[in-house]
Amino acid sequence: MFWRDVSFLLFLATFKFMFSPATGVILGFNFFEIWIICVLGATLSSATFYFASDFLMERTHKKKINLKQKAIEQGLEFIEKKKFTKTNKFIVRLKNKLGLYGICFVVPLILSIPIGSIIVAKFYGQFKKTFFLVFLGIVFNACWLTALAYIFKK
Repeated sequence: MFWRDVSFLLFLATFKFMFSPATGVILGFNFFEIWIICVLGATLSSATFYFASDFLMERTHKKKINLKQKAIEQGLEFIEKKKFTKTNKFIVRLKNKLGLYGICFVVPLILSIPIGSIIVAKFYGQFKKTFFLVFLGIVFNACWLTALAYIFKK
């Protein structure tokens, strides 16, 4: 029972980080258990997607090129997806307003850990300290989210 709950909370923290501390409170974990499990899950997910982001973006680009070539070969019209969507504009606005430190702390929290890590790597992956800042953001956000979950429990 205990390990099942730990595994569930760890898995939840890898994707839905913002909601995992509240779930930990519901499952009956104490503050430090929730904080450690959430940090571990989010860090695992963040590291995976941050360091694999180049591969994932390149793969997506190649897939789009292949689809375009197949459509041209078959004589079909290829309609490209919009690049300036509301979401993309929102992300660029966040990047311009918050800068490196803000985006490393906020984007993985607002979006999700995988998507946020890929976005941070895309914009700031060339800086060596970027992943460390994402990790610090995870630690800080896990602490205040866990505290908030305990406050609302009472």
